[in-house]
Amino acid sequence: MNPKVDFFFDKATKWHDEQRLLRTIVLDCQLKEELKWGVPCYTYQDKNIILIHSFKEYCAVLFMKGALLKDPKGILIQQTENVQSARQVRFTSVTDIEAVEETLKQYIFEAVEIEESGAKVALKKTKDYAIPEEFQEQLDNNAALKEAFAALTPGRQRAYLFYFGQAKQSKTRASRVEKCIPQIMEGKGLDD
Repeated sequence: MNPKVDFFFDKATKWHDEQRLLRTIVLDCQLKEELKWGVPCYTYQDKNIILIHSFKEYCAVLFMKGALLKDPKGILIQQTENVQSARQVRFTSVTDIEAVEETLKQYIFEAVEIEESGAKVALKKTKDYAIPEEFQEQLDNNAALKEAFAALTPGRQRAYLFYFGQAKQSKTRASRVEKCIPQIMEGKGLDD
């Protein structure tokens, strides 16, 4: 146990017992406990394997490369359609955790094997993201914008395309595009 991580478990109110049990299970698998992103992160040879986190409706373990796990028990959940690599196992009681404890350990050991193998999740490329019509119009009519967007890193390009595309109404997409044009022209990402 890493004392720097204790505060996370000590402050828990709603999922206190569940999180402590998850901590015990994960540590039993000989992973190193660290604090990253404000939550317990468990690593193997400095590679992130699993996180423990909590939400209003459940607590969970998150496998960083969960998409590569076999999941014969069907317990892994993809949080949203846009999450490409990570997968969660969600819990709402100690009983839920106890029911899958051995399976959870098997998945953790498999996750370590995946990390040792060097396997990587095949992530979508920027070209796989649809360019919203409202943004395409701007690109077609503004050569400087097109050049500035092409000069952005692929990650920044994907972030913009995702952000624009998430708006359900054309009016909202157009507004988002207009608002972001100055940032794109400056070579900045969505969150810069």
